[in-house]
Amino acid sequence: MNEKDILLSQSIKAGKRIYYIDVKRDKKDDLFLSITESKKVISGEGEAAQVNYEKHKIFLYKEDFDKVLDGLHRAVDYIRCEQGLAVPAGEPAVDEQPADGDGAYEGLDKEIKIDLDF
Repeated sequence: MNEKDILLSQSIKAGKRIYYIDVKRDKKDDLFLSITESKKVISGEGEAAQVNYEKHKIFLYKEDFDKVLDGLHRAVDYIRCEQGLAVPAGEPAVDEQPADGDGAYEGLDKEIKIDLDF
């Protein structure tokens, strides 16, 4: 399989990493996702510095999409509940509702108590 086998490609730049999400076709004519993380790694210093890229790939087939998306949503919701949203430098924080839209993080056992005095 090579680059000409890519039917659709998206790149997501995120700091020192770039994520590539590619739609490819296998030998059985089934479509699948190829997700690649490419991380810039600099070794050495000054003029002796060398730039390399570490790459990690995941291949995801359609029969697993729902399970992986569900797991990803739950994990992201958990992190957001524990640590809040990531705010890019120079941008104000924005409140966001969880994926289920009802204000609760499904599957989490944490209870939030708020005491208000007027």
